[in-house]
Amino acid sequence: MKWWHAAVVGLALAGCDGGVDSGSGHPGEQTYNRYCFSCHAAGIASAPRTGDADAWAPRIAKGMDALLQSTIQGVPPGMPPYGLCSSCSEEELAAAIDYMVERSRPESP
Repeated sequence: MKWWHAAVVGLALAGCDGGVDSGSGHPGEQTYNRYCFSCHAAGIASAPRTGDADAWAPRIAKGMDALLQSTIQGVPPGMPPYGLCSSCSEEELAAAIDYMVERSRPESP
């Protein structure tokens, strides 16, 4: 019976990577969870909440290039340059932005 307990514990530990993963498979999900979630999930420091279509609409209307430049340059007073990920590449930032945008578009009727 001890082997069964070891197998269960092993399987449980195999799934523990320390991050939040909803399993969407989106390339920006991991970066979002690691660096963007803490502010954009709760709207801290005037960050638009992920999923809030009204807050995101004017930002989305400016286009992805403008969103990426805002992320790289920072948005005073709350968002520092590169958000909380000074080591992220522009590609990683763009993927995280895309992840938030996809979840923040208005629902189709």
